[in-house]
Amino acid sequence: MDIRDALRGITCPTVTPFDDGSIDEAALADLLEHLQSGGVDAVFPCGTTGEFPSLTADEQRRVVEATVERAEVPVVAGAAATSVDDTVAAIDRAADAGADAAAIVAPYFTTANAPAGNRRFFDAVLEDASLPVLLYNIPQCTGQSIEPETVAAVATHERAIGIKDSSGDLEYFLSVLAKTPDEFLCLQGYDALLVPALRMGADGGINALSNVVPGVLRAAFERAEDDRGRKLQRDAISPLFEACTTHGFAPATKTALAERGVIPADEVRPPLVAVDDAGTEAISGALEATLAVSE
Repeated sequence: MDIRDALRGITCPTVTPFDDGSIDEAALADLLEHLQSGGVDAVFPCGTTGEFPSLTADEQRRVVEATVERAEVPVVAGAAATSVDDTVAAIDRAADAGADAAAIVAPYFTTANAPAGNRRFFDAVLEDASLPVLLYNIPQCTGQSIEPETVAAVATHERAIGIKDSSGDLEYFLSVLAKTPDEFLCLQGYDALLVPALRMGADGGINALSNVVPGVLRAAFERAEDDRGRKLQRDAISPLFEACTTHGFAPATKTALAERGVIPADEVRPPLVAVDDAGTEAISGALEATLAVSE
């Protein structure tokens, strides 16, 4: 399947399971089986939910390799870095590991000369990229948003296939949608906006909650234009998303997965911390309600 076709659906930004500090490949295999039985169209290891900043370069390569080995759907690998050379190297590692595409972010920490600096950065990366590239807009983590005009300019490059927008700003998303060509994929990464974005023309979603309830996200995608899609967004997806946002999506998603018995532990690496007992109770209650609505 062409990666663009797969991304016109639900892509799961997978967690990275740990066991006593090490990557738990058996749990990763169980997670992928759960996701594929739930109907996800592609998977995205080593993103924000996958705790990429806490993985070494070798660990990122191995997570992508292990995902490719077990996945029956296309794989988009996270390749975020702050320099052109490191980003290109991360894309090359993903290509060597068998990924179908890579996702890159705006350089974090150095934000003073955006948007011109971002355009220069993306152009340089795309010139040497060994895989199709998805831009990833997540200003709450990078300290800056990729301006819609920058996205539109970068979208003309043959290696640039789309954008994942996790800003939570629907106005921004609609601006990008209006300024980019139809073949450039606009993917909603903020779970609470999935159905509204789909109804306004989004091509698909890359959503952390698809780790936990992949079938619910898939159903919301398929039924976005009717009352069932609206109900799933309002009564199933958004309440669980709200319960998780307080705790950060890697810890909260792992807690929910452990509650469902998909992975054995909700272990995260520093600087993240595991969800406390009160948070676990809140997430568990929201998850139970989500599953009840989706039945």
